[in-house]
Amino acid sequence: MNPSTNTTPRWLLYGATGYTGVLIAEEAVRRGHEPVLAGRSREKLAPLASRLGLDRVAVGLDDMRGLVSALEGLPLVVHAAGPFVHTSEPMVQACLSAGAHYLDITGEIPVFENTFRHDAEARRRGVVLMSGVGFDVVPTDCLARHVAEKVPGAHELDLAIAAVSQASAGTTKSAREGLPSGGFVRRGGHLRPWPMGKGVRRVRFSDKERTVVPIPWGDLVTAWHSTGIPNITTYLAQPAAVARALRFTFPLLQKLVAVGAVREQLARLVEAHVRGPDEALHQTGRSQVWAEARAPDGGRAEAWLEAPEAYAFTAKATVRAVEEVLAGALRGAFTPAQAFGADFVLSIEGVRRMDLSA
Repeated sequence: MNPSTNTTPRWLLYGATGYTGVLIAEEAVRRGHEPVLAGRSREKLAPLASRLGLDRVAVGLDDMRGLVSALEGLPLVVHAAGPFVHTSEPMVQACLSAGAHYLDITGEIPVFENTFRHDAEARRRGVVLMSGVGFDVVPTDCLARHVAEKVPGAHELDLAIAAVSQASAGTTKSAREGLPSGGFVRRGGHLRPWPMGKGVRRVRFSDKERTVVPIPWGDLVTAWHSTGIPNITTYLAQPAAVARALRFTFPLLQKLVAVGAVREQLARLVEAHVRGPDEALHQTGRSQVWAEARAPDGGRAEAWLEAPEAYAFTAKATVRAVEEVLAGALRGAFTPAQAFGADFVLSIEGVRRMDLSA
């Protein structure tokens, strides 16, 4: 690995001009970092680099030699350019070649699985590979490990999220990529298909009770690695009518996105109209997470987490993860809770955790 000789933290932020990339860049500067801003377009990078007083480099993900060259002298990459199912692997390979740590903000199940497939090589190369250092999946991963540690031998884990936010264009594109695969749960240690809309239930969050529906959140992979619990279901809060309607509307959505012309039109609409939450929502929005671990002998632990709005949280959590990786000596592929422990989420400004054990 080629560490920077500058005492100010310097690392590469790829996808810096995207909605979340800008937030990460701003948070990094606020915390005294000097990330090098990177992406495909020099023209798009220039205004942000000028505003924040940062260096920039334009390079495409199809240019492996250029990526490795861009990493020279930099110890770490934060990869913020999705959909990650298409963009993650080239950057992982560049990091392995350059001897640089790799972090991303994905929530995509295939990406988590692929990151862990590189564990042995990452150990040999002396680097950390860590997907999901934002709202996907830091709050849920840390809360999952927290309740699991309270219930030795837990065999079931339920996680639910109520995220008061608005999706960015990047998040919407990633979600669209996952639509054809449908729903999943983990049973007996394996991912199993699960009909979307099946298993709707009510969950008491720290502020109020909500209707939740099973969705394929990244913790179906990460919580399995963090806790070893073999049966995991992840839920998202939805209006009751929406949750009930998913069983009937989701198959139609799957058929629609399978049509190339429809996908192209959706992409144009997303680019034109999806902007993500505004600054007011960043400041006032609160996200809720609930987790419950259960053991065959009746042991049970339940906990809640309150956190900032999802994108504001992602910016803060990403920079904190960068700091932890650069300060540590870990090598290999990890989830955030594996690497930093269940209490890592509490080091992020605006987070509160509550417990109930029985």
